[in-house]
Amino acid sequence: MRLLTTLTLLAGLLTGMPSQAENIALVGGRLIDGTAERPLHNSVILVKDGIIEQVGTVDSLPVPAGYRVVSTEGHDVLPGLWESHAHIMLTGHANYTHWQKAYRDRQVDEIMPASLVQLLLAGITSVRDLGAPLEDSVAIKQKLANGEIPGPTLYTSGPFLQAEVQDWQKHYRWEVTTESEAKAAVNRLHDAGMEIVKLIDHDDMPRPVAQAIVDEAHRLNMKVVAHAHKPDEIRVGVEIGIDNFEHTGLTTAPGYPQDVLDTLVERTATGIFDGLLFWTPTMEGLFTYPDLVANPEELDDACWKRGLKDDTIADIKQSIAKPGHLNYMQLTPLRTPTIRNKINQLKQTGVMMLVGTDSGIPMKFHCQSTWQEMAVWVHDMGFDAMDTLRAATYWPAVMMGVQDRYGSVTPGKVADIIAVRGNVLKYMNLVRDVDMVMKDGVIFKHNGIVDEALLSDFGKR
Repeated sequence: MRLLTTLTLLAGLLTGMPSQAENIALVGGRLIDGTAERPLHNSVILVKDGIIEQVGTVDSLPVPAGYRVVSTEGHDVLPGLWESHAHIMLTGHANYTHWQKAYRDRQVDEIMPASLVQLLLAGITSVRDLGAPLEDSVAIKQKLANGEIPGPTLYTSGPFLQAEVQDWQKHYRWEVTTESEAKAAVNRLHDAGMEIVKLIDHDDMPRPVAQAIVDEAHRLNMKVVAHAHKPDEIRVGVEIGIDNFEHTGLTTAPGYPQDVLDTLVERTATGIFDGLLFWTPTMEGLFTYPDLVANPEELDDACWKRGLKDDTIADIKQSIAKPGHLNYMQLTPLRTPTIRNKINQLKQTGVMMLVGTDSGIPMKFHCQSTWQEMAVWVHDMGFDAMDTLRAATYWPAVMMGVQDRYGSVTPGKVADIIAVRGNVLKYMNLVRDVDMVMKDGVIFKHNGIVDEALLSDFGKR
């Protein structure tokens, strides 16, 4: 079954390759290529058949005949961004129970395609989708492979695996209580084409069950991500071999217990390049919530409405009309003051942090979340700008084991490239306005203008 799925997706990729792909030379901008190399001024990037062919400067690399020149003068040129924690089945609605019931049958045709195109036009060319019904994840990956819809390269977990699941959640969360169920669930995800296994409340599982999930996933070359809301989720997760922890804690505790920090330090001290421990803090929405309540104007941004039907838009708007009233967020003002300390603690442990946002949860829209997270990392949390860019480009590719094809603007890699007007190393929030988006060598957005004809062409395939 796995082989048939792979062959089907490969066939889709071949037949669905955008006909607009052409030889392009990106000329003039400052290249920040995603590696540890210094920025390259007056860069030239030759793209052929969707692959980066050569990289140089205007003085060292002449543009050959047959290449269309696209000026990037005055821009910083970057690898396409990764969103390392998205929920494409959600689009900011504040009532999960209502959403799962009302939009269950609209995911593949409306909600997920809208989420993906919003991410793409925001400069996100790769995304990890962490939690959705299995059949919907398979269907949306097939649509992307067939060229029916535009979007980022998509890595999926399918349903969460956990110890107990409420009835209304069972279509996108699976209850796993025995070792045999654990192995069967992981194999079912693998055979359906999922690259990731997602655990939640794994500390509530019998230890052999949680261990069986991780061991079976790793045997099948899948990555395992897990919630880190509770100290025991972290303690157990390190012991069983989790690859990537998610979030910065649900509680109002001022920081992580010292034994948890010691455990993380010990784990990071034993992992070289292939054994890195990754962490996706998803903290901007928590940190800036009081600001959003004070000024909710960003919720009116039209960008999140792209691809959604009028009744869906109206439903989302009414659900977030009073940001300060949402039950989902009532504890957040008490959590907000703890975020800075927790981030500083994580920095000291040596975990490799990735940019991810929980995009899609209440009031976190796919067209806004990633740049907001990056801006808070730099301007509020004191992260180095270059490190932040690499946490949104190079290191996510390493985490997923695809750094040979993605994550940097270097020869031989897939031409996923964005350009931002201005100095992004000084003003990270410039990433909110990505001027150019190239995916697989095809330009979807240039000079801030979306190629609407190209997007509409996907719907006709």
